[in-house]
Amino acid sequence: MTSPFASETFTLDGKPTPFAPGQTVLEAALAAGHYIPHLCWHPEMGNHGSCRLCVVEANGRIHASCALPAQPGLQVVSKSETLTRVRRTLLEMLFAEGNHFCPGCEKSGDCLLQALAYAHGMTASHFDPFYPQRRIDASHPDLWLDPNRCILCGLCVRASLAEGKEALVIGGRGIASRLLATSPSGLLGDTALAATDRAARICPVGALNFKEVGFASPIGKRRFDHRPPEAMSDKERYT
Repeated sequence: MTSPFASETFTLDGKPTPFAPGQTVLEAALAAGHYIPHLCWHPEMGNHGSCRLCVVEANGRIHASCALPAQPGLQVVSKSETLTRVRRTLLEMLFAEGNHFCPGCEKSGDCLLQALAYAHGMTASHFDPFYPQRRIDASHPDLWLDPNRCILCGLCVRASLAEGKEALVIGGRGIASRLLATSPSGLLGDTALAATDRAARICPVGALNFKEVGFASPIGKRRFDHRPPEAMSDKERYT
């Protein structure tokens, strides 16, 4: 739905697209019902710019649409063979950097990373997998953390910060970056994170999980089993 405060327009895939002051191209596109693939952006958390999947071509240059301010007269392309190849390469890199063995993951069918890989025709990664072996943290009574599946989107970190708990943080640099609990012990169970927190439920992949509920929904009846993210409403896509 277009923002009621929209007063200017830019061109998106040949169509005039209204935007409100302060909106990015991604925000304006989504508000107008035009889906641009993304992982680290969330309507409750705003822009982050870490995954780069929302790339578009604007006035002949490639940009992350979540960090590109909407401007009058901007000429934006979000759908092209070139952009599909770029996004597929980015997805392959994300798979290679983590441990995403979909057939054995309880988030299969409910994972946005997996759904976007299907939507972009990714059948394998052309990069050598890193196969990280980071410690799985099952110290929390209700949750367990697998940093090997984390894509560093920062959604749980931002959600926890917004809730005033700061239970999670991304630490390290470069390839050593990983999701960490902020307690003195380094254990998730010693943080203030609760199962009812938004931070516990916002992970788009299989990094932060609830105990005793894995495979609660059978394969074939999960969120992305029959429809890609672009065919969903915001409520379905981000719940």
